[in-house]
Amino acid sequence: MSFRHLPQGFAVIASVLLAGCTRIGLAVANINVDSSAIATVAFDPKHALSLDVFRPQNAHGKAPTVVFFYGGSWRNGTREDYRFVGQSLARAGFLVIVPDYRKAPQAVFPAFIEDSARAVAWAKRHAAEYGGDPSRIFLVGHSSGAHMAALLGTDAHFLREVDMQPRDLAGIVGLAGPYDFLPITDPLIKQAFGPAAEWPKSQPVNFVDGDEPPFLLLQGTADKLVWPRNAERLAVKLRVQHEPVEVGMIDGASHAGLLIDLLRDASPVRQQVIRYLNANASVTADAPPRSPPTR
Repeated sequence: MSFRHLPQGFAVIASVLLAGCTRIGLAVANINVDSSAIATVAFDPKHALSLDVFRPQNAHGKAPTVVFFYGGSWRNGTREDYRFVGQSLARAGFLVIVPDYRKAPQAVFPAFIEDSARAVAWAKRHAAEYGGDPSRIFLVGHSSGAHMAALLGTDAHFLREVDMQPRDLAGIVGLAGPYDFLPITDPLIKQAFGPAAEWPKSQPVNFVDGDEPPFLLLQGTADKLVWPRNAERLAVKLRVQHEPVEVGMIDGASHAGLLIDLLRDASPVRQQVIRYLNANASVTADAPPRSPPTR
């Protein structure tokens, strides 16, 4: 996989966001997080998985719903580490759900994708109870979380297992996501994806067939962990199928910095994400349901 070292200035932050194994620095990330806005729900008791719900602020009517998948190389991190994301997007008027999922080495692909699909199904069933609109569900992910969001949006069988389909989604936002990363060379990443014969099933680019929701793919030009070509290759596949896709290259943004920018109201990352969510929420509200393509 095309992961390389971050520039020295981002090493500490990356250790928090990517490894998810320490609370050092999380006080900075969680500045102004209002814990009273959080409800924690067990969505998969069998696997001891829970999710945090952030109620929308200043929303008029039912708010668009965002399910956010955090990164960590499919091995690390917890939802508590990413409350700043939930708070930031809830402040912009979205209902935000941040679920946990099983991780390697205890669980390997496709376990974490299946967990993510169950979290999306929970959002569909329960969003209205927290002020959200279950007919306008977006998936947002960073790094390996963006991979999971993209695979749910391209390989229909995961959502089909929970009585949904990709076109039930209002859109997908991928932040610095790996979507086309074979061959896998990192031993720890290999451990997350099992036998090499199964690796092609993990690649979102292999499943684009015309039944996808709209995509926004954001990538930092200074990202040294996930190559920008991941976004470019997925975008090409989507365009061939005439699926709506936007690609945004954020000048100078690093891998971790792309996510940290969600904290800053004036950052181009936060502005593009919120603009995209609002625009596609309006389209979804006005448009009739789309049918799967005829094959």
